[in-house]
Amino acid sequence: RSPIFTFLSELLHSSPLNGDTLTLLGISGDPTMDGGQRRMSIDNEKLPISPKALGVHDPSLNQVGHSNSPTFAANRDPIQNGSAEAVICNSKKLEDAMQEFGLKIKHHEDNVKYLKAVKNELDDSILDIRVALGTTKSASETGSENKESSNGQNEEETIEQILSFDKSAAAICVQLQKRSGTQITQIPFMKDIIGIVALLGKVDDDNLSRSLSDYLGLETMLGVVFKTRDGVKALETYDREGRINKSSGFHGLGASIGRPLDDRYLVICLEDLRPYTGKFIADDPQRRLDIKKPRYLNEETPPGFLGFAVNMINIDTANLYCVTSTGYGLRETLFYRLFSRLQVYKTRADMLQALPLIADGAISLDGGIIKSSGISSLGEREVKIKFPMSSGRPNVPENYYETEIRLKELQWKRARFVDDLQREQTLLDHAKFNFEIKKQDFVKFLARSSSYASAPQFPAGGERSTPIS
Repeated sequence: RSPIFTFLSELLHSSPLNGDTLTLLGISGDPTMDGGQRRMSIDNEKLPISPKALGVHDPSLNQVGHSNSPTFAANRDPIQNGSAEAVICNSKKLEDAMQEFGLKIKHHEDNVKYLKAVKNELDDSILDIRVALGTTKSASETGSENKESSNGQNEEETIEQILSFDKSAAAICVQLQKRSGTQITQIPFMKDIIGIVALLGKVDDDNLSRSLSDYLGLETMLGVVFKTRDGVKALETYDREGRINKSSGFHGLGASIGRPLDDRYLVICLEDLRPYTGKFIADDPQRRLDIKKPRYLNEETPPGFLGFAVNMINIDTANLYCVTSTGYGLRETLFYRLFSRLQVYKTRADMLQALPLIADGAISLDGGIIKSSGISSLGEREVKIKFPMSSGRPNVPENYYETEIRLKELQWKRARFVDDLQREQTLLDHAKFNFEIKKQDFVKFLARSSSYASAPQFPAGGERSTPIS
Protein backbone atom coordinates (compact mmCIF):
# COMPACT_ATOMS: atom_id res chain seq x y z
CA ARG A 1 0.00 0.00 0.00
CA SER A 2 1.06 3.53 -0.65
CA PRO A 3 2.07 5.83 2.24
CA ILE A 4 -1.01 8.01 1.60
CA PHE A 5 -3.39 5.07 1.85
CA THR A 6 -1.62 3.87 5.04
CA PHE A 7 -2.01 7.31 6.57
CA LEU A 8 -5.71 7.43 5.72
CA SER A 9 -6.30 3.95 7.22
CA GLU A 10 -4.54 4.87 10.44
CA LEU A 11 -6.48 8.11 10.61
CA LEU A 12 -9.79 6.34 10.16
CA HIS A 13 -8.99 3.58 12.72
CA SER A 14 -7.62 5.95 15.34
CA SER A 15 -10.83 7.89 16.06
CA PRO A 16 -14.36 8.31 14.79
CA LEU A 17 -14.72 10.65 11.76
CA ASN A 18 -16.92 13.65 12.00
CA GLY A 19 -18.60 15.52 9.13
CA ASP A 20 -15.80 18.09 8.87
CA THR A 21 -13.17 15.43 8.28
CA LEU A 22 -15.30 13.68 5.63
CA THR A 23 -15.90 16.95 3.88
CA LEU A 24 -12.20 17.76 3.97
CA LEU A 25 -11.32 14.37 2.45
CA GLY A 26 -14.05 14.51 -0.14
CA ILE A 27 -15.82 11.35 1.20
CA SER A 28 -19.60 11.23 1.52
CA GLY A 29 -20.71 8.88 4.27
CA ASP A 30 -23.80 8.05 6.27
CA PRO A 31 -23.45 9.41 9.84
CA THR A 32 -25.43 6.43 11.19
CA MET A 33 -22.71 3.97 10.17
CA ASP A 34 -20.27 2.77 12.78
CA GLY A 35 -16.51 2.81 12.56
CA GLY A 36 -16.23 -0.68 11.16
CA GLN A 37 -18.71 -0.07 8.43
CA ARG A 38 -16.81 3.06 7.51
CA ARG A 39 -13.55 1.10 7.31
CA MET A 40 -15.16 -1.44 5.01
CA SER A 41 -16.41 1.33 2.83
CA ILE A 42 -12.95 2.76 2.46
CA ASP A 43 -11.33 -0.60 1.95
CA ASN A 44 -13.74 -1.60 -0.78
CA GLU A 45 -13.81 1.67 -2.73
CA LYS A 46 -11.16 3.42 -4.73
CA LEU A 47 -10.50 6.81 -3.28
CA PRO A 48 -9.76 9.79 -5.50
CA ILE A 49 -6.29 10.67 -4.31
CA SER A 50 -5.85 14.44 -4.90
CA PRO A 51 -3.10 16.55 -3.35
CA LYS A 52 -5.62 19.40 -3.11
CA ALA A 53 -8.01 17.36 -1.02
CA LEU A 54 -5.46 15.89 1.40
CA GLY A 55 -3.89 17.91 4.18
CA VAL A 56 -2.80 17.75 7.77
CA HIS A 57 -4.17 20.52 9.99
CA ASP A 58 -1.57 22.65 11.66
CA PRO A 59 -3.32 24.29 14.64
CA SER A 60 -0.57 26.86 14.93
CA LEU A 61 -1.55 28.28 11.55
CA ASN A 62 -5.21 28.86 12.32
CA GLN A 63 -6.58 32.10 10.86
CA VAL A 64 -8.65 34.34 13.05
CA GLY A 65 -12.14 35.15 11.82
CA HIS A 66 -12.70 32.11 9.60
CA SER A 67 -15.64 29.82 10.22
CA ASN A 68 -15.06 26.12 10.86
CA SER A 69 -18.58 25.28 9.71
CA PRO A 70 -18.81 22.80 6.83
CA THR A 71 -21.41 25.03 5.17
CA PHE A 72 -18.92 27.92 4.74
CA ALA A 73 -17.32 26.51 1.62
CA ALA A 74 -20.60 25.40 0.13
CA ASN A 75 -22.15 28.88 0.36
CA ARG A 76 -19.26 30.78 -1.18
CA ASP A 77 -19.47 32.71 -4.49
CA PRO A 78 -19.81 30.46 -7.59
CA ILE A 79 -16.62 32.05 -8.93
CA GLN A 80 -14.76 30.80 -5.84
CA ASN A 81 -16.33 27.34 -5.96
CA GLY A 82 -15.88 27.04 -9.72
CA SER A 83 -12.76 26.00 -11.50
CA ALA A 84 -10.56 28.26 -13.61
CA GLU A 85 -12.19 26.75 -16.69
CA ALA A 86 -15.61 27.88 -15.46
CA VAL A 87 -14.35 31.41 -14.90
CA ILE A 88 -12.89 31.54 -18.39
CA CYS A 89 -16.11 30.12 -19.83
CA ASN A 90 -18.27 32.77 -18.14
CA SER A 91 -15.89 35.50 -19.26
CA LYS A 92 -15.99 34.22 -22.83
CA LYS A 93 -19.80 34.20 -22.84
CA LEU A 94 -19.97 37.81 -21.69
CA GLU A 95 -17.31 38.88 -24.20
CA ASP A 96 -19.16 37.14 -27.02
CA ALA A 97 -22.43 38.83 -26.04
CA MET A 98 -20.73 42.25 -26.01
CA GLN A 99 -19.12 41.59 -29.37
CA GLU A 100 -22.47 40.56 -30.84
CA PHE A 101 -24.16 43.77 -29.70
CA GLY A 102 -21.12 45.76 -30.83
CA LEU A 103 -21.51 44.35 -34.35
CA LYS A 104 -25.20 45.21 -34.30
CA ILE A 105 -24.39 48.77 -33.26
CA LYS A 106 -21.86 49.10 -36.10
CA HIS A 107 -24.39 47.71 -38.59
CA HIS A 108 -27.14 50.14 -37.54
CA GLU A 109 -24.71 53.08 -37.40
CA ASP A 110 -23.65 52.38 -40.99
CA ASN A 111 -27.30 52.23 -42.04
CA VAL A 112 -28.11 55.50 -40.27
CA LYS A 113 -25.10 57.20 -41.86
CA TYR A 114 -26.11 56.00 -45.34
CA LEU A 115 -29.76 57.02 -44.92
CA LYS A 116 -28.77 60.46 -43.65
CA ALA A 117 -26.47 60.98 -46.62
CA VAL A 118 -29.22 60.03 -49.09
CA LYS A 119 -31.75 62.22 -47.27
CA ASN A 120 -29.38 65.19 -47.42
CA GLU A 121 -28.87 64.68 -51.16
CA LEU A 122 -32.63 64.58 -51.64
CA ASP A 123 -33.04 67.75 -49.55
CA ASP A 124 -30.49 69.55 -51.73
CA SER A 125 -32.14 68.37 -54.96
CA ILE A 126 -35.62 69.37 -53.75
CA LEU A 127 -34.38 72.80 -52.70
CA ASP A 128 -32.60 73.38 -56.02
CA ILE A 129 -35.68 72.40 -58.02
CA ARG A 130 -37.89 74.67 -55.93
CA VAL A 131 -35.57 77.60 -56.57
CA ALA A 132 -35.40 76.77 -60.28
CA LEU A 133 -39.18 76.59 -60.57
CA GLY A 134 -39.66 79.79 -58.63
CA THR A 135 -41.83 78.15 -55.98
CA THR A 136 -40.45 80.19 -53.09
CA LYS A 137 -43.38 81.00 -50.82
CA SER A 138 -44.21 84.63 -50.40
CA ALA A 139 -44.17 86.26 -47.02
CA SER A 140 -47.97 86.34 -47.06
CA GLU A 141 -47.91 82.54 -46.80
CA THR A 142 -45.52 82.70 -43.84
CA GLY A 143 -47.46 85.23 -41.82
CA SER A 144 -45.52 88.35 -42.83
CA GLU A 145 -47.25 91.69 -42.57
CA ASN A 146 -44.59 93.50 -44.58
CA LYS A 147 -45.87 93.25 -48.14
CA GLU A 148 -47.05 95.33 -51.05
CA SER A 149 -49.06 94.25 -54.05
CA SER A 150 -49.14 90.56 -54.80
CA ASN A 151 -47.74 91.10 -58.30
CA GLY A 152 -44.75 93.27 -57.37
CA GLN A 153 -43.33 95.67 -59.92
CA ASN A 154 -42.24 95.08 -63.49
CA GLU A 155 -39.11 96.27 -65.27
CA GLU A 156 -40.71 99.45 -66.58
CA GLU A 157 -41.61 100.51 -63.08
CA THR A 158 -38.05 99.89 -61.92
CA ILE A 159 -36.75 102.04 -64.78
CA GLU A 160 -39.10 104.84 -63.78
CA GLN A 161 -37.82 104.62 -60.21
CA ILE A 162 -34.21 104.89 -61.43
CA LEU A 163 -35.03 107.92 -63.61
CA SER A 164 -36.56 109.65 -60.59
CA PHE A 165 -32.99 110.04 -59.30
CA ASP A 166 -32.41 112.45 -62.17
CA LYS A 167 -28.89 113.51 -61.26
CA SER A 168 -27.50 110.02 -60.68
CA ALA A 169 -25.12 108.10 -62.94
CA ALA A 170 -27.70 105.29 -63.20
CA ALA A 171 -30.35 107.71 -64.50
CA ILE A 172 -27.89 109.08 -67.08
CA CYS A 173 -27.08 105.55 -68.28
CA VAL A 174 -30.74 104.58 -68.57
CA GLN A 175 -31.51 107.82 -70.39
CA LEU A 176 -28.65 107.32 -72.84
CA GLN A 177 -29.50 103.65 -73.44
CA LYS A 178 -33.03 104.67 -74.40
CA ARG A 179 -31.65 106.95 -77.07
CA SER A 180 -30.30 105.78 -80.36
CA GLY A 181 -28.02 107.38 -82.87
CA THR A 182 -24.46 107.58 -84.02
CA GLN A 183 -23.50 110.13 -81.43
CA ILE A 184 -24.39 107.83 -78.51
CA THR A 185 -22.85 104.67 -79.96
CA GLN A 186 -19.56 106.43 -80.62
CA ILE A 187 -19.02 107.22 -76.93
CA PRO A 188 -16.25 104.74 -75.91
CA PHE A 189 -17.40 103.85 -72.42
CA MET A 190 -21.06 103.39 -73.45
CA LYS A 191 -20.09 100.23 -75.36
CA ASP A 192 -18.51 98.86 -72.20
CA ILE A 193 -21.54 99.36 -69.97
CA ILE A 194 -23.49 96.18 -69.16
CA GLY A 195 -26.22 97.89 -67.19
CA ILE A 196 -27.53 98.98 -63.80
CA VAL A 197 -27.50 96.45 -60.94
CA ALA A 198 -31.25 96.82 -60.34
CA LEU A 199 -32.01 95.92 -63.96
CA LEU A 200 -29.61 93.00 -64.39
CA GLY A 201 -31.64 90.50 -62.35
CA LYS A 202 -35.26 89.56 -61.68
CA VAL A 203 -36.93 87.62 -58.89
CA ASP A 204 -40.09 85.53 -58.47
CA ASP A 205 -41.34 87.03 -55.22
CA ASP A 206 -41.99 90.65 -54.29
CA ASN A 207 -40.96 90.17 -50.66
CA LEU A 208 -37.72 88.57 -51.81
CA SER A 209 -37.16 91.55 -54.11
CA ARG A 210 -37.67 93.96 -51.23
CA SER A 211 -35.36 92.01 -48.88
CA LEU A 212 -32.54 91.67 -51.42
CA SER A 213 -32.78 95.32 -52.45
CA ASP A 214 -32.82 96.46 -48.83
CA TYR A 215 -29.76 94.31 -48.10
CA LEU A 216 -27.77 95.83 -50.98
CA GLY A 217 -28.87 99.38 -50.33
CA LEU A 218 -29.72 102.20 -52.70
CA GLU A 219 -26.15 103.02 -53.74
CA THR A 220 -25.44 99.45 -54.86
CA MET A 221 -28.81 99.06 -56.59
CA LEU A 222 -27.94 102.16 -58.65
CA GLY A 223 -24.43 100.93 -59.37
CA VAL A 224 -23.20 100.97 -62.98
CA VAL A 225 -21.63 97.70 -64.19
CA PHE A 226 -18.76 97.77 -66.70
CA LYS A 227 -16.91 94.96 -68.43
CA THR A 228 -13.34 96.28 -68.40
CA ARG A 229 -11.02 98.72 -66.64
CA ASP A 230 -10.67 100.77 -69.81
CA GLY A 231 -14.37 101.61 -69.71
CA VAL A 232 -14.12 102.70 -66.08
CA LYS A 233 -11.05 104.86 -66.79
CA ALA A 234 -12.91 106.73 -69.50
CA LEU A 235 -15.60 107.89 -67.08
CA GLU A 236 -13.55 110.67 -65.51
CA THR A 237 -10.54 112.83 -66.29
CA TYR A 238 -8.62 115.07 -63.85
CA ASP A 239 -6.57 118.24 -64.00
CA ARG A 240 -3.13 118.68 -62.51
CA GLU A 241 -4.52 119.37 -59.04
CA GLY A 242 -6.57 116.17 -59.12
CA ARG A 243 -9.91 117.90 -59.58
CA ILE A 244 -12.53 116.29 -61.82
CA ASN A 245 -12.81 117.72 -65.31
CA LYS A 246 -16.59 118.06 -65.55
CA SER A 247 -16.54 118.87 -69.23
CA SER A 248 -15.53 115.34 -70.20
CA GLY A 249 -16.43 111.79 -69.43
CA PHE A 250 -19.62 110.96 -67.57
CA HIS A 251 -19.88 114.44 -66.11
CA GLY A 252 -19.72 116.10 -69.51
CA LEU A 253 -22.23 113.61 -70.95
CA GLY A 254 -24.69 114.20 -68.12
CA ALA A 255 -24.46 117.95 -68.48
CA SER A 256 -25.12 117.65 -72.22
CA ILE A 257 -28.49 115.95 -71.62
CA GLY A 258 -29.51 118.16 -68.70
CA ARG A 259 -28.61 115.66 -65.93
CA PRO A 260 -25.39 116.95 -64.36
CA LEU A 261 -23.80 114.67 -61.78
CA ASP A 262 -23.63 116.18 -58.32
CA ASP A 263 -22.77 113.21 -56.13
CA ARG A 264 -20.62 110.11 -55.92
CA TYR A 265 -21.74 106.97 -57.78
CA LEU A 266 -20.78 103.32 -57.60
CA VAL A 267 -19.04 101.63 -60.51
CA ILE A 268 -18.44 97.86 -60.69
CA CYS A 269 -15.80 96.44 -63.03
CA LEU A 270 -16.33 92.74 -63.80
CA GLU A 271 -12.77 92.35 -64.97
CA ASP A 272 -11.52 93.13 -61.45
CA LEU A 273 -13.92 90.83 -59.60
CA ARG A 274 -12.79 87.45 -58.30
CA PRO A 275 -15.33 85.00 -59.77
CA TYR A 276 -16.86 81.90 -58.25
CA THR A 277 -14.78 78.92 -59.38
CA GLY A 278 -16.81 76.03 -57.97
CA LYS A 279 -19.28 73.72 -59.67
CA PHE A 280 -22.69 74.56 -61.11
CA ILE A 281 -25.94 72.71 -60.54
CA ALA A 282 -26.23 70.07 -63.24
CA ASP A 283 -28.77 70.59 -66.03
CA ASP A 284 -29.81 74.01 -64.74
CA PRO A 285 -30.43 76.47 -67.59
CA GLN A 286 -29.88 79.35 -65.15
CA ARG A 287 -26.41 78.04 -64.24
CA ARG A 288 -27.01 78.27 -60.50
CA LEU A 289 -24.02 77.76 -58.25
CA ASP A 290 -23.61 74.43 -56.48
CA ILE A 291 -22.95 75.82 -53.00
CA LYS A 292 -22.95 73.53 -49.99
CA LYS A 293 -26.12 73.95 -47.94
CA PRO A 294 -25.84 74.90 -44.24
CA ARG A 295 -26.29 71.92 -41.89
CA TYR A 296 -26.24 71.23 -38.19
CA LEU A 297 -23.99 68.56 -36.67
CA ASN A 298 -26.81 66.05 -37.13
CA GLU A 299 -26.72 66.80 -40.88
CA GLU A 300 -30.13 68.52 -40.79
CA THR A 301 -30.79 71.65 -42.85
CA PRO A 302 -32.06 74.52 -40.65
CA PRO A 303 -35.85 74.99 -40.74
CA GLY A 304 -37.03 77.79 -43.01
CA PHE A 305 -33.90 77.82 -45.19
CA LEU A 306 -34.94 78.67 -48.76
CA GLY A 307 -31.61 78.88 -50.55
CA PHE A 308 -28.79 81.26 -51.38
CA ALA A 309 -29.57 84.74 -52.65
CA VAL A 310 -27.10 84.43 -55.52
CA ASN A 311 -29.17 81.55 -56.90
CA MET A 312 -32.55 83.24 -56.42
CA ILE A 313 -31.83 85.93 -59.01
CA ASN A 314 -33.08 85.20 -62.54
CA ILE A 315 -30.67 86.42 -65.19
CA ASP A 316 -31.30 87.02 -68.86
CA THR A 317 -29.83 84.30 -71.02
CA ALA A 318 -27.52 86.77 -72.79
CA ASN A 319 -25.81 87.52 -69.48
CA LEU A 320 -25.41 83.93 -68.28
CA TYR A 321 -22.42 83.11 -70.49
CA CYS A 322 -19.24 84.82 -71.63
CA VAL A 323 -19.95 88.30 -70.37
CA THR A 324 -16.29 88.75 -69.50
CA SER A 325 -13.31 88.12 -71.75
CA THR A 326 -12.49 85.05 -69.64
CA GLY A 327 -15.90 83.48 -70.26
CA TYR A 328 -17.70 84.13 -66.97
CA GLY A 329 -21.34 85.16 -66.65
CA LEU A 330 -23.04 87.62 -64.31
CA ARG A 331 -24.03 85.06 -61.66
CA GLU A 332 -20.51 83.91 -60.85
CA THR A 333 -19.07 87.42 -61.08
CA LEU A 334 -21.41 90.33 -60.27
CA PHE A 335 -24.04 88.62 -58.12
CA TYR A 336 -21.58 86.31 -56.39
CA ARG A 337 -19.59 89.42 -55.42
CA LEU A 338 -22.72 91.21 -54.19
CA PHE A 339 -24.32 88.33 -52.29
CA SER A 340 -21.58 85.73 -51.84
CA ARG A 341 -23.19 82.97 -49.69
CA LEU A 342 -26.01 85.14 -48.34
CA GLN A 343 -28.69 82.80 -46.97
CA VAL A 344 -32.45 83.35 -47.38
CA TYR A 345 -34.99 82.23 -44.74
CA LYS A 346 -38.77 82.36 -44.55
CA THR A 347 -38.98 84.27 -41.30
CA ARG A 348 -36.78 86.26 -38.95
CA ALA A 349 -37.31 83.58 -36.27
CA ASP A 350 -35.96 80.89 -38.64
CA MET A 351 -32.97 83.08 -39.44
CA LEU A 352 -32.11 83.74 -35.80
CA GLN A 353 -32.45 80.06 -34.93
CA ALA A 354 -29.88 79.23 -37.63
CA LEU A 355 -27.48 81.94 -36.45
CA PRO A 356 -24.59 79.49 -35.69
CA LEU A 357 -24.65 78.42 -39.36
CA ILE A 358 -24.59 81.93 -40.84
CA ALA A 359 -21.14 83.13 -41.86
CA ASP A 360 -21.75 85.45 -44.84
CA GLY A 361 -25.00 87.08 -43.79
CA ALA A 362 -28.68 86.22 -44.16
CA ILE A 363 -32.06 87.79 -44.89
CA SER A 364 -35.64 86.73 -44.25
CA LEU A 365 -38.75 87.38 -46.31
CA ASP A 366 -40.28 89.35 -43.45
CA GLY A 367 -37.46 91.92 -43.41
CA GLY A 368 -34.73 90.48 -41.19
CA ILE A 369 -31.14 91.31 -42.20
CA ILE A 370 -27.84 89.97 -40.89
CA LYS A 371 -24.97 91.66 -42.69
CA SER A 372 -22.27 89.34 -41.42
CA SER A 373 -21.31 87.48 -38.28
CA GLY A 374 -22.07 89.80 -35.37
CA ILE A 375 -23.47 92.63 -37.54
CA SER A 376 -27.24 93.00 -38.00
CA SER A 377 -29.40 95.69 -39.56
CA LEU A 378 -32.41 96.60 -37.41
CA GLY A 379 -35.35 98.93 -37.88
CA GLU A 380 -36.96 99.53 -41.27
CA ARG A 381 -36.72 101.90 -44.22
CA GLU A 382 -38.47 102.57 -47.46
CA VAL A 383 -37.01 100.58 -50.33
CA LYS A 384 -36.96 102.98 -53.25
CA ILE A 385 -35.37 100.73 -55.88
CA LYS A 386 -36.28 97.05 -56.14
CA PHE A 387 -35.47 94.20 -58.49
CA PRO A 388 -38.29 93.71 -61.00
CA MET A 389 -40.47 90.64 -60.96
CA SER A 390 -40.01 87.91 -63.52
CA SER A 391 -42.79 88.06 -66.11
CA GLY A 392 -44.23 84.60 -66.46
CA ARG A 393 -41.60 81.84 -66.37
CA PRO A 394 -39.11 82.74 -69.12
CA ASN A 395 -36.13 81.04 -67.50
CA VAL A 396 -37.52 77.71 -66.29
CA PRO A 397 -36.77 74.49 -68.19
CA GLU A 398 -38.88 73.69 -71.22
CA ASN A 399 -40.03 70.49 -69.54
CA TYR A 400 -41.54 72.46 -66.67
CA TYR A 401 -44.31 70.00 -65.82
CA GLU A 402 -41.93 67.06 -65.96
CA THR A 403 -39.74 68.92 -63.49
CA GLU A 404 -42.70 69.41 -61.15
CA ILE A 405 -43.43 65.68 -61.31
CA ARG A 406 -39.79 65.00 -60.55
CA LEU A 407 -40.08 67.27 -57.52
CA LYS A 408 -43.06 65.29 -56.19
CA GLU A 409 -41.20 62.02 -56.74
CA LEU A 410 -38.21 63.29 -54.79
CA GLN A 411 -40.47 64.44 -51.97
CA TRP A 412 -42.13 61.00 -51.82
CA LYS A 413 -38.77 59.26 -51.88
CA ARG A 414 -37.50 61.52 -49.10
CA ALA A 415 -40.49 60.60 -46.92
CA ARG A 416 -39.67 56.91 -47.34
CA PHE A 417 -36.05 57.45 -46.38
CA VAL A 418 -37.10 59.46 -43.32
CA ASP A 419 -39.23 56.51 -42.18
CA ASP A 420 -36.32 54.10 -42.71
CA LEU A 421 -34.00 56.47 -40.86
CA GLN A 422 -36.29 56.67 -37.84
CA ARG A 423 -36.61 52.88 -37.74
CA GLU A 424 -32.84 52.35 -37.94
CA GLN A 425 -32.29 54.96 -35.23
CA THR A 426 -34.67 53.08 -32.93
CA LEU A 427 -32.84 49.80 -33.57
CA LEU A 428 -29.52 51.52 -32.94
CA ASP A 429 -30.70 52.95 -29.61
CA HIS A 430 -31.97 49.50 -28.55
CA ALA A 431 -28.67 47.82 -29.46
CA LYS A 432 -26.71 50.46 -27.50
CA PHE A 433 -28.97 49.91 -24.47
CA ASN A 434 -28.37 46.12 -24.53
CA PHE A 435 -24.65 46.66 -24.99
CA GLU A 436 -24.50 48.86 -21.90
CA ILE A 437 -26.27 46.20 -19.83
CA LYS A 438 -23.81 43.50 -20.94
CA LYS A 439 -20.91 45.84 -20.31
CA GLN A 440 -22.04 46.44 -16.74
CA ASP A 441 -22.41 42.67 -16.18
CA PHE A 442 -18.91 42.12 -17.52
CA VAL A 443 -17.44 44.83 -15.28
CA LYS A 444 -19.11 43.30 -12.23
CA PHE A 445 -17.85 39.84 -13.19
CA LEU A 446 -14.29 41.16 -13.55
CA ALA A 447 -14.54 42.88 -10.17
CA ARG A 448 -15.63 39.65 -8.42
CA SER A 449 -12.96 37.62 -10.20
CA SER A 450 -10.27 40.14 -9.30
CA SER A 451 -11.22 40.25 -5.60
CA TYR A 452 -11.24 36.46 -5.36
CA ALA A 453 -7.92 36.10 -7.16
CA SER A 454 -6.21 38.61 -4.83
CA ALA A 455 -7.53 37.01 -1.59
CA PRO A 456 -5.56 34.16 0.21
CA GLN A 457 -7.14 30.77 -0.40
CA PHE A 458 -7.80 28.52 2.65
CA PRO A 459 -9.73 25.30 3.14
CA ALA A 460 -13.29 25.34 4.45
CA GLY A 461 -12.23 24.75 8.04
CA GLY A 462 -10.38 28.04 8.17
CA GLU A 463 -6.95 26.47 8.78
CA ARG A 464 -4.04 26.48 6.42
CA SER A 465 -3.18 22.94 5.40
CA THR A 466 0.19 21.50 4.71
CA PRO A 467 0.23 19.20 1.65
CA ILE A 468 1.48 15.67 2.27
CA SER A 469 4.64 14.90 0.46
